[in-house]
Amino acid sequence: MGPVVQFWFEFASTYSYLSAMRIDRLASAKGVTVEWQPFLLGPIFADQGWNTSPFNLYPAKGRYMWRDMQRLCATRNLPLSRPDPFPQNSIKAARLALAIESMDQRAEFVRAVYRSEFGDGRDISDADVLHECLKTAKLPADTLDRTQDPDIKNALFEQSARAKEYGLFGAPSFLAREELFWGDDRLEDALNHATSL
Repeated sequence: MGPVVQFWFEFASTYSYLSAMRIDRLASAKGVTVEWQPFLLGPIFADQGWNTSPFNLYPAKGRYMWRDMQRLCATRNLPLSRPDPFPQNSIKAARLALAIESMDQRAEFVRAVYRSEFGDGRDISDADVLHECLKTAKLPADTLDRTQDPDIKNALFEQSARAKEYGLFGAPSFLAREELFWGDDRLEDALNHATSL
C-alpha cells in the first residue's frame, strides 16, 4: 500500500464537513489512500470540563465560526444551513459509519450525512434522515439496525479511546506517518507529509 492519511472526523463538526467534501479529490491527486475514522468529541471535551461545543461555550468564537463557514462554503460552492440543535447528536451516524466496511461506501455515507446536516440543516439523529444517507451510499436500509449492535457500540467507544491515545483534541484531525495535523486548513499539509520522503 502507498501513502495513507487517517481522516478523523466528528459528524457534529462544521470544519469536518469542509474536509469531507474535498479530501478524496485532493488525496487521489497525490496517490494517497484515505482511511475514514469517525469518533466522538464529547468524551474528549468532557475531559476538559466542557459539556458542549466550544463554539457554544464561547459566543464570540461561535459567531466567528459560522461567519467563517459562510465564507468558505461560498468559495467552495457548498451549501450551508445551520442545524438546530447545534451540535447535533452524532452517535447513531458515527456507529453507522463504523459499521460500513468498504471505505468507498463509508466515504459516500459520510458525505451524505454532512450534506443533510450542514447543507440542508436536518437532524442527523433522525432515522429517516439516516435511511436516506444509506440509500445515497447504496447501502440497505436495515444497515440502520447496526446502531444497536453491541460490537459496533464497543467499536465506537474504542475509536474515542484511540483518538485520546493519538492526542486528538478536535476535528477534523489527520494522521500522516504518525504526525498529527488539526483543522481543515491543514489538510494539504497532512497530504504533503504523507507523500514526503
